[in-house]
Amino acid sequence: MNDIFNPPLPETEFTTTYWDGIVGSADSLVLAQAAAQAEGPLLLICDNNETVERCLREIAYFNAGIGDTGVYVLPDWETLPYDSFSPHQDIISDRLATLFNLPKLERGVVVTSITNLMHQLPPRQYISANSLDLAVGQSVSIAEMRAQMLLAGYQVVEAVMEHGEFAVRGSIIDIFPMGTELPLRIDLFDDVIDSIRRFDPETQRSAAQVKEIRLLPGREYPMDEAGISQFRGRFRELFDVDLRQCPIYQDVSSGLSSPGLEYYLNVFFDRLDSLFDFLPETTTICNIGDIRAAGEAFWKDIQARYEDRRFDRYRPILSPDQVFIAVNDIFRRLKSYRQIEFKQHPQASHFATLSLPDLASNSRLAHPFLSLQEFIASKPGRILLCAETAGRRETLLELFRQIEINPVPFEHWQDFISSDAALGLTIAQIDRALWLQEENLLLITEAQIFEERIAQRRRRKRTQSNTDFIIKSLTELHVDDAVVHLEHGVGRYRGLQTITTDGETTEFLTLEYANGSKLYVPVSALHLISRYSGADQDTAPLNTLGTEQWQKTKRKAAEKIRDVAAELLDIYAQREARKGFQYRVVQEDYDKFAASFPFEETADQENAIAAVIDDMSSTRPMDRLVCGDVGFGKTEVAMRAAFIAVQNSKQVAMLVPTTLLAQQHFESLQDRFADSPVRVDVLSRFKSASDQAATIEKVKAGKIDILIGTHKLLHGEIDYSNLGLLIIDEEHRFGVRQKDKLKALRANVDILTLTATPIPRTLNMALSSVRDLSLIVTPPAKRLSVKTFVRESQESLIKEAISRELLRGGQVFYLHNEVKSIDRAAEELRELVPQARICVAHGQMPERELEKVMADFYHKRYNILVCTTIIETGIDIPSANTIIIDRADKFGLAQLHQLRGRVGRSHHQAYAYLLLPPQSRLQSDAQKRIEAIQAATTLGAGFTLASHDLEIRGAGELLGDEQSGHMQKIGFALYTEMLDEAVAAIRAGRVPSIEAFADRAIEINLRIPALIPEEYLPDVHTRLIMYKRISSASDEDELEDLQVEMIDRFGLLPKQLSLLIQQTRLKLRASGFGIKKIDANVSSGRIEFNQHTEVDPFCLVQMIQGDPQTYKLGGANQLQFKHNCAHPDEKMVLINGILDNLKLNESKVA
Repeated sequence: MNDIFNPPLPETEFTTTYWDGIVGSADSLVLAQAAAQAEGPLLLICDNNETVERCLREIAYFNAGIGDTGVYVLPDWETLPYDSFSPHQDIISDRLATLFNLPKLERGVVVTSITNLMHQLPPRQYISANSLDLAVGQSVSIAEMRAQMLLAGYQVVEAVMEHGEFAVRGSIIDIFPMGTELPLRIDLFDDVIDSIRRFDPETQRSAAQVKEIRLLPGREYPMDEAGISQFRGRFRELFDVDLRQCPIYQDVSSGLSSPGLEYYLNVFFDRLDSLFDFLPETTTICNIGDIRAAGEAFWKDIQARYEDRRFDRYRPILSPDQVFIAVNDIFRRLKSYRQIEFKQHPQASHFATLSLPDLASNSRLAHPFLSLQEFIASKPGRILLCAETAGRRETLLELFRQIEINPVPFEHWQDFISSDAALGLTIAQIDRALWLQEENLLLITEAQIFEERIAQRRRRKRTQSNTDFIIKSLTELHVDDAVVHLEHGVGRYRGLQTITTDGETTEFLTLEYANGSKLYVPVSALHLISRYSGADQDTAPLNTLGTEQWQKTKRKAAEKIRDVAAELLDIYAQREARKGFQYRVVQEDYDKFAASFPFEETADQENAIAAVIDDMSSTRPMDRLVCGDVGFGKTEVAMRAAFIAVQNSKQVAMLVPTTLLAQQHFESLQDRFADSPVRVDVLSRFKSASDQAATIEKVKAGKIDILIGTHKLLHGEIDYSNLGLLIIDEEHRFGVRQKDKLKALRANVDILTLTATPIPRTLNMALSSVRDLSLIVTPPAKRLSVKTFVRESQESLIKEAISRELLRGGQVFYLHNEVKSIDRAAEELRELVPQARICVAHGQMPERELEKVMADFYHKRYNILVCTTIIETGIDIPSANTIIIDRADKFGLAQLHQLRGRVGRSHHQAYAYLLLPPQSRLQSDAQKRIEAIQAATTLGAGFTLASHDLEIRGAGELLGDEQSGHMQKIGFALYTEMLDEAVAAIRAGRVPSIEAFADRAIEINLRIPALIPEEYLPDVHTRLIMYKRISSASDEDELEDLQVEMIDRFGLLPKQLSLLIQQTRLKLRASGFGIKKIDANVSSGRIEFNQHTEVDPFCLVQMIQGDPQTYKLGGANQLQFKHNCAHPDEKMVLINGILDNLKLNESKVA
């Protein structure tokens, strides 16, 4: 028997050592130990990319406790051979880091797959010759560095978010080097590097300092002048094509890296290397799985794709032997290294590892963990239990405590081995268990105990998800956008301008009104401006300056708003006053139900679930809108709510827009509630009339707990015996009438609405807090956002899209929204892609047939579904990752987003093709919709799109059918602001008045240079956002945070900016006193109070009596003062001093 902690290794080149008897994660453990003892690095070749990921996690874990050996990965490109897509920047970053470190690697493990090994790589000296070292104290020139970065393939951007990007702002250079985890911020003092700090790309705030960095090239091929001219010369030698018609040649000639250039490495270099050229001679090679079979299958795939594409004049390709390495060559090269093989062999070293018995918990039993308890009681050896995350560790400790298992917590496996505890618990992301018989050690993973859960490994960092922030930062202003000024009405934004008045420079926003008249708004008054989002930007009703028109419009709107507010409050009051049912949650049962959810909840999902439980346990009826992107798990939130309602013996009605979706929800709810005595039923046209009648009877008698159906559920004839919760799915599919029917229920039934893209009106109601809003914007594990292409319809494009999907074993939705010609469309596809299995689905088919087609497609009997928009409502087919939408210009935004969300429900890159008719002039609305959907490609974009839709379509009246013209006249943002104000006023028992609303506009003019200088922050866009954030800050703390953030992102505050911040502080103080205007010139100044001021007049009298030379009253509401402060700072001190003397009325203070 061999010691797994000291495995035998091959002594010299050309020798092979065999190991057998290795089960579970023991292979990773033995490799980690071998890597620590071998003379050189260890290269592990896996048969597929899933194994790569698993081995990488396990070896990195076991390795952490042993020594300082590094673990590297050479990841797969995740594109098809000869693909016209480039790999993701993060993948290139990992690859370059590995290739750079490999030649000098003395000890460590490199994990890769056989398909990866078959790619030829750039020459070794290219990577080492093109890296750049920077250290603190080194002198650099910004211009030279910028030129070097561009040549190395980095891109200039405004804010650095991904690998391979850099930004220059004044003396600060932000850069995200290849091969590092976080981007870096380099701060220069003159020409010397003063500090280098890492920073978080999400918040742009910096963190730890580093002393030096190495910048690797941005790509695996050179894009400098020499590289481009080499490419042009070789391209002409290799391919006999018309270069003017060859986009890839044209792109590279003009310095653009065209997608898919990775398959043309041979054109950039005279010779290419393979991974073997990067390996030190002392490397030991080990393989897992049948790598020969996997390699041969890949080679066949390469050849098939080459044959398909070799005659393309526009994109000529290299032959397979110029891009890839054949399997036999790889095996020939492998022989010259030391090798380890896992297999039975007469000379094999045997390790005593066993496989564990089945320890899976069964939540249906009275003692779910019985098999685990019995196994631990049998004392097989010392046991270490593994939790996935720190949160899971706490949960497990809690569970084990209940069944009297008390493990000792450990930091790492290594600590457990060196202790003598019989039972331990640690955090490790390992899926496979381990049983070392000789050493009496066992490792039991969470995956063994809870087989049904799917862990989320690739968790994104939690980013701030503040609904207001999303709306506000969406309001990015572009030149020529319509904006609303609180005092002067709707105008057009014409840019930022610096103007000098009284010898002081200030920055102004230029707004143009009707008849070309201009208004200059100082940046300190930016809080008076909001973006106009009512109707179409181009036809926004511009106001005329100097007339009563805007005041009238505002007054009319205010009257209307007063009614709306009163009505809203009425609904509010009814909701608040009517005591809703207070649900009690039986924790044990609920936990059991939650545990049967096969995935790990995302952070937002947990928040939404917690908010729903909170609402249900309070006395007020719930009315919550859960807005989550397509496929982010809103249904689970609904299921938890339904469970709690049924636990409290209430009925649940679930309203869905289509019969198909009703069927799907019915099946998934039945699965989830299979272990509890809950009766679920469905009302749909898939059932006969007599069946439906029977169901309605059962509901009346209270024999059905959860009823799912389309709008039939709202029918008067259905009498619920005890309805407690109404769940509305895909809310944007219902009309106003149906929603008003729901309103009647609303006052005393708990309502939970699920939607991906809320219709403008709903979003509007949620934002004006008539309803509670939960956002789920975190994608589940391993979800990539959908790549969206807008193209003219072409057969070759459709064929390429379908083949890419079918080659990776996936399925395709082909959307053709016209029933009369749908069969013809299917026929054309059959001719285009003869190897595909095609079926057709549309809403006019008989139900049984439709159900059968959908089931067959789900079970992969077909791989292309030609269908109408019947699929837009929530059918989950994980292996369908491409959708082709014909005549995309005919769909609305919410619809396009829903349709696009049908794909990308697994961890493969999904593609959406929106096909437009050739050369036709799209209507401007259609054009805008297509642009919006193209811009919002990130995951979680549903919410953003709804706000866009709000602008393209207008917001709709908050109450009932009446569309509001007032909203269009004053703009949505101002409308909601005035509405909030009115609601707050009525609540506080005041009469809502437009004057009180206008009082918030404080004007401060001290004639001091208060602005953000252009050289400090050159990007106009960012400058505007910062101005808006400064002037909208609601208190001191917010200002303080902003100041810290600006120093961090852009450098120390210049004098003018710190004056702007001081002036904003002054404004915040003044608002507390009800001051309308503070004005100060060279020798005198005045403070104007508004009519609702709370300042005690007696304190003003005291001031004037105490110093009549300085102070006097001017008019009923003005305090005038004289001064001789020449310096801006002195002015600030003076005015703050005056404010210190003001006192509020006693009643107000009390």
